[in-house]
Order: sequence, then structure tokens, then C-alpha cells
Amino acid sequence: MMWEALAFAAVGLSVAYAATRLLPRRRLPAATLVLATGAVAAVLGGLITRTVLGSDRFLINLAVSVGVAAVLLSLLVRPPRSTHRSSPRTA
Repeated sequence: MMWEALAFAAVGLSVAYAATRLLPRRRLPAATLVLATGAVAAVLGGLITRTVLGSDRFLINLAVSVGVAAVLLSLLVRPPRSTHRSSPRTA
């Protein structure tokens, strides 16, 4: 079980690292927060899936941990800033 948790954490870190490299810096918070979120999300997703499905389905557990990490990392993405402001609506 310890090796599985380490594998889940490594996968989560790699997903978070890819997110920090692919998205502009102004769209994500600090890199340490992104990396920690990716690792923790992947470990939690993998261990919950392991509890539900069993330990004999490692590839499915790994795929679910990648999905959970990606979903939770997507919650950290900020919307792009617009350079112009629209005028307030008057009724």
C-alpha cells in the first residue's frame, strides 16, 4: 500500500508540474500550492478508489487518481484578466 501511495503522489506531482508549465503564471496561484494540491488530490483519489475497487486494479486506480488531480487542479485556475472594462449598465 505504501508503494501505491507513493505512485499516486508521483503521478499527482507530474500532473501538477505539467499544469504549471502549460498554463501562464497569472492563471495559477503559487507553484507550491499547485504541486501540493496535485499530490494530495492524486493520493486521496487513488486511495479512495483502491478502497472501493480493491488493490488488484492498480491501473484503474492510477487513472482515477490522475483524473481527481486534474479536476482539483482545474479549480485553482483563475479566469483570464481582460484589459478593458465594460461600462456599467444603466436601466
